[in-house]
This record gives sequence, C-alpha cells and structure tokens, in this order.
Amino acid sequence: MLSINHLDIRYGEKHLFKDVSVVVHSGDRVGLVGVNGTGKSTLMKIMAEEVAADDGVVSRAKLFSVAYLPQEPALISSGRTLYEEAVQAFAELLKLQQEADRLNESLSSSATQDEQFEDLLERQGRIQQMLDSSDIYTIRTQTEKVLFGLGFSTNDLQKPVSSFSGGWIMRLLLAKMLLQSPSLLLLDEPTNHLDLDSLTWLESFLQTYHGALVIISHDRTFLDRTTTQTWELSLGRLTAYKGNYSNYIEDKEERRRIEKASYDNQQAQIRQTMRFVERFRAKSTKARQVQSKLKQLDRLELVELAEEEHSIHFSFPPAPHSGRDVLMVESIAKSYDDSQVFDQVDLHLQRGDKVAMVGVNGAGKSTLLKILAGQLRYDSGSIRVGSGVQLTYFGQHQAQELAPDFTVLESLSHVAGDMTMTRMRSLLGAFLFRGEDVDKKVAVLSGGEKSRLALARMIAVPANCMLLDEPTNHLDMLSQEVLQEAMRQYDGTIVVVSHNRYFVDCFVNKVLEIKDGKATLFDGTVAEYVDRQQRLAQREAATVNSAAESEKNNKTGQASRKERRRQEALKRERRRQLAGPWLKKLAETEKKVEKFELLKEELEAKLADPELYQDSAGWSEVNERYNDCTRRLDRWMKRWEEAQIKMDEIDSGERGEL
Repeated sequence: MLSINHLDIRYGEKHLFKDVSVVVHSGDRVGLVGVNGTGKSTLMKIMAEEVAADDGVVSRAKLFSVAYLPQEPALISSGRTLYEEAVQAFAELLKLQQEADRLNESLSSSATQDEQFEDLLERQGRIQQMLDSSDIYTIRTQTEKVLFGLGFSTNDLQKPVSSFSGGWIMRLLLAKMLLQSPSLLLLDEPTNHLDLDSLTWLESFLQTYHGALVIISHDRTFLDRTTTQTWELSLGRLTAYKGNYSNYIEDKEERRRIEKASYDNQQAQIRQTMRFVERFRAKSTKARQVQSKLKQLDRLELVELAEEEHSIHFSFPPAPHSGRDVLMVESIAKSYDDSQVFDQVDLHLQRGDKVAMVGVNGAGKSTLLKILAGQLRYDSGSIRVGSGVQLTYFGQHQAQELAPDFTVLESLSHVAGDMTMTRMRSLLGAFLFRGEDVDKKVAVLSGGEKSRLALARMIAVPANCMLLDEPTNHLDMLSQEVLQEAMRQYDGTIVVVSHNRYFVDCFVNKVLEIKDGKATLFDGTVAEYVDRQQRLAQREAATVNSAAESEKNNKTGQASRKERRRQEALKRERRRQLAGPWLKKLAETEKKVEKFELLKEELEAKLADPELYQDSAGWSEVNERYNDCTRRLDRWMKRWEEAQIKMDEIDSGERGEL
C-alpha cells in the first residue's frame, strides 16, 4: 500500500496541489487524468519519490515495491546488448544463481569432515530452495515474450542498447519494469512510442498484471481497457471516481448535474428568504421572524459550484473547393542506403476521404506522409496532386522545430499571411494562449503548449487536404476531443498517423495499412480494421495449428523420443546440481555406518564371552567402547537418513515435473 497525506504545493498564488490525500491498494488500477499543467506528472514523481515532499506526506507499506516510467526516459549507456540489459530485471535472481554455482563448486571440492562443509551445505540448500520457488528457469522465455510483445525482433536481441532510438529505449525500460513485476507500476504516457500491435499487446498484459497500476495517458481506449478507477486532478484538487475513463465522464456529468440542481435550489431558497427579510424588516411584529430567517442564512452551508478548466473551442475554416481526385500515387519506391522502405506503393485518395495510417514502428508511416506532403523525395514512381488541392502538413516533431526565440504571437504571424491581429489573437485564444500568454517565448513552453501552437499554425493556412503525424501527442483529453470534433466536421481530406484509436475512430472512414513495403486501403474505422485483422490471425493460427498437428502425428514417434531424451538430459543435469552435495554426504555416511556397524558386531561378540566378565578392567574398557560406538553409529545413521530423505525429495520432485 502507498498513501499520500495532505499534499500541499503552492507556486505563488497558484495551488498546484491543495490538501491532496489518496491511497493506492494492492491490485488497484488507476487512470490519472486532467488537462495539461494540472500536475499529473509531478504527482506521479512524488509517488515514485523522484520529487521530494515533506516528511510524512508519502508512506509505503513494507515490501511494497514501486517502478516508475517517466514520459521522457533517460538514455541507457551500459554497453550491454538488448537482451543483456533486459535480463537485468532479474539481477537479484541471477546473483543467487551465481552464488549457488560457486557453492556447488566448493562442496564438490570439500571433504565432509571439513568444519565448513555443514555450513556450505546448509547455505546451498537455502539458496537452491529460493531458486526452485522463483522464475529462474524461465527467465529467457519471459524476457523474449515481453520484448517481442513490445515490438522488438529476434535480430534485435544481440544489438547494443546504444544503437536504439529514444522511443525504443522507452520500450526497453518498460519491458524491464514489466519483468520486475513490482507492487506498483507508475506509467507516464507509456503509449506515446508504441505502434498499434504493441499497444494492443500491452493492454492484454496489463489486464492480467497482478500488481497495482497508476497510468497517465491521453489514449482514452487504453485507459478504458486497463483501469478500473479514475483520479481527476483539477485546479489543485484530486477527485476519485469509480470506473474507467468512460465511466468517469458519465459520473462527472451526473455529479455536475446534481451539484447544479442543489446550487440552484439553494439560491432560490436564499432569494426567497431575503425577499421576506426586506419586506418585513421594518415591522416590529415580524422582527422575531426576520431575525430567525437571518440566523438560518448564517447557519446555511453554501453549495459551491466547482470551477471548470478552460478547453479549446475552434473549428477549421471551410476547405477550399477541389476536384474529386485529391492524391494519385503510383508505384512509388523509397529506400535508405541498403534498406528498402517502400516498393511499388499505390494509393488513390478522393475528396472527403478521412484516412488513418497504421503499421508497426519502422514500417514507414511518417516517411510516406512526408513524401505525400512534398517534404521528402522518393526514388521512383509518381505522385499527382488533384486540381485545386491545397496541402498542409503537421509533422510528428514539428512542435520541437518551432523557432525558440519567437514569441507565441510572432510564431503564428510568420505563417498567418494577411490574417489580422484580432483574428490571430482569437485563434491563439482558442488554443488556450490568452492575454499575456501570447508574449511567451517558444523556448519556455511545455510540450503540450508547443503542440497546440504548431496546430494553430497549421490551421492558419487554408487547406483542403491535411496530412497529420501524431497530432494528439502532448494534448490533454479535452483538447483532443475538441480537435476530434473539428476533424469530424471538416469537409476536406485527412490523412492521419496516430496511435490514439479513440481519437481517429470518431472521424476516419478508411484505414491505410503500411506493411512489408506495401500500402493497402481498407474501408471502415481502426476498430473495425483491428477486429478484421484479429479474425484473420485466428484463422491463420487455426490453419497453422492444423498443419502442425498433422505433421506432429506423422512424426510422433521420432519427436517423442527426441523430446524424451532432452527431458531426461535436463532431468539428469538438474538432479546433478541439486543432488551432488547430498550424494556425497550419502556416500560418506554409508561408509561410516558400515564401519561402526562392523565395530558394534565385534564388540557385541566380545561382550557375549563369559570369560570377559572375569576381568573387570577389560569388561569396563569393552563396555565403554561399545557405548561410544553405539552413540557414533546413531549419529551417523541420523545423518544418513537426512541425506536419504533429501535424495527422495529431489527424486520425487523430478518425477513430478516430468
């Protein structure tokens, strides 16, 4: 369990957090939401103890572990390969395995009568028991499952970590955290660098994750599928809602409706009371009633309406008229050095088409979009732009390419043509740049503010075909919803690359799949495309399974013998590791037991001789030797029984596994 108690942080007159208290219990699945600038990432850093808070504000239960994935993770400079870095998630287990190996070597070279033998044997037994109850024997399987699920390939496993970009480093850090399986996962925008396949895999993984989750994400579908609680940060306060994001929206609207009704009823009651007071204040016969009414008002607990965050309000200007054909792409090819990105891509877009471009990371989505926008040359083929078509392009990193020395207003004015100052300020106001905000330098803007400014610059240029690469990155939910509605009403053509399924599904009518250097156009939404692909994958899997089963039946004998030999070899190796020290102890104790049993028989024969009792000193010596032999035999017999029991347990466990 992790709790935050009375967190209060103020910057000047603004409360970032105002007496925030909250608890995360084991198994909780929380979506942390709020518009940009409300402190979501800061709160998560405080929970992860990445940002200091006053003593007693953050408390954790014993053995409650926390892992935090920041929105912009630091680069890794370990010099390891991808696989070597990923298995560091099991560092403690790997250390135990190394110690177990060292102990096995020490035991194999030590005599049982050595003073340290018993201690080494006991330590080896404890460590081996810990390893047996852990996941040490499935580390590689687990690691590859998570890495492959997040989009890495078999060829990536031996590549140095330094060869991967920031987006892939984020995936690696996420993979390590999933493999560590902490009590609480804190994930700040984990979907930003994931393609559709990796995103759906992560959803499935988190749905069965045994620990607690707190997730910041602007992907509504992702939150709906992975969370069961929602915390809203707004104007310094945190409000907890039951249910996922969609439930939260419904619940919040219902709360606002009830709150507004209570407020209106109370205000009506106050007005009625004040009318009575004003009417009868001067009448002595009503003085007591007037005072009673005034006291009622003093005691009244006023209902206050919650303040509401500002949101974007805008619509695209009408699209200039164009011909029916917008973009005609024929047999274009593109390669970088020896790497072929596209080969014979064909595409025909018409006026009013709204297309979502999908594909795994590296498939070439952004490259194709830049080619369509005229930002990048292609190797062969042709692209024809239709009559009257005016293109505008929003790049994935366009927000980072804004001139840092310009103010917000200056940055817009450089693309706004003959737009008046009043209209420019109105447009910026629609994107929450109000008053003195327009005089801020671009260099001091947050990532979300830069994205809003870049979108405003794009809108300022009249166009009837918009090409957008991840337009919702760094936009909060409210801003996304308004942009989404504007795109739904837009009467021009749209081609958008976005991992945010809920955002695009509300306005797209086609899906362009980029795969293996080809482009295939499907009718429908992204959700319909995903459903179609899943059904296709299931049919293909069924076909493959059927073929594999047939082949398996044909080769059952050979495969069974090979697998049996492999299992027996594994069993022998495992038994050797587990049983080695105990076999040595068993052999040693058997020799000792045999030695003292022979000696005992010899002494019993002497004690059975009547002549021995004629010599009291001789009898006393033999009797003392007999008693000592019996004690030693008992001790060695117990050690033999202990070793035999351990061997039986090992053999029984091996039989059970097989």
